[in-house]
Amino acid sequence: MYNLSSDHTGDFTLLGIPGLGQYHVWISIPFCFIYLAAIVGNSILLYLIAVEHSLHAPMFFFLSMLAMTDLILSTTCVPKTLTIFWLGPQKISFPGCLTQLFFLHYSFVLDSAILLAMAFDRYVAICSPLRYTTILTPRTIAKIIVGISFRSFCVIVPCVFLANRLPFCRTRIIPHTYCEHIGVARLACADISVNIWYGFGVPIMTVISDVILIAVSYILILCAVFRLPSQGARHKALSTCASHVCVILMFYIPAFFSILAHRFGRNVSRTFHIIFANLYVVVPPALNPIVYGVKTKQIWDKVIHLLCPQRSQ
Repeated sequence: MYNLSSDHTGDFTLLGIPGLGQYHVWISIPFCFIYLAAIVGNSILLYLIAVEHSLHAPMFFFLSMLAMTDLILSTTCVPKTLTIFWLGPQKISFPGCLTQLFFLHYSFVLDSAILLAMAFDRYVAICSPLRYTTILTPRTIAKIIVGISFRSFCVIVPCVFLANRLPFCRTRIIPHTYCEHIGVARLACADISVNIWYGFGVPIMTVISDVILIAVSYILILCAVFRLPSQGARHKALSTCASHVCVILMFYIPAFFSILAHRFGRNVSRTFHIIFANLYVVVPPALNPIVYGVKTKQIWDKVIHLLCPQRSQ
């Protein structure tokens, strides 16, 4: 019966936000503008880092990787979501659902790893400034980028195989705007305990280890900053880290809330959870370039020069 029911040729149907179908068109307006802001902001960031030689530093290489990952995260989900909002429930093939599932979770884990790499960059820059260029060489940066990309791939690929092995002999209607691992697994007519424990446990433990290492990095950074003799040097070091801390909080707080509500929040309404899950994939990618643009003087100066060349002269 298990094998006979495991046909994956049928399509799934994404319903959108349950209970708010009549408001989908209105909800789509802010989503569309926020998504466009994410595309434009991250594209400008990538362009400036690529063409401006003064931004060819380790911190900005990691920032460009964060911008690319944010583009992948938002583009994986938002276009399909807007199609649902505008045209009603949409079908998605099983391979398409697995592809969306992979890039959604891969981007999340990779974002976390990039934030850890950026915290390490700030730790070296503030705690060992004289050794900064010898520690973070181009070869070391390349190894870090390959390492965190490969780690994220290895963590998420099993989720795809676990979802692919499941039989779907009941409904293929997903009350969501995109495919995610546990949501798809719950439609199966088989035991999904492995999916739940792996899909929840391994990625979360990976991200929690990143959070712990980031916290340790910033504790060491603060200790080093408050030992600086000059108040101006302390202020400069703290302002340099402020943008990173803002982005870290914007990423982890909604992410953990969404994950924990999905796993344990039986009292959290499905409508609220899905709205929050959709905001998570579009708001941080839109805010990250704004935060870095405002808080990082090098980027802000280049943005002013790009948008208002006469004013910057």
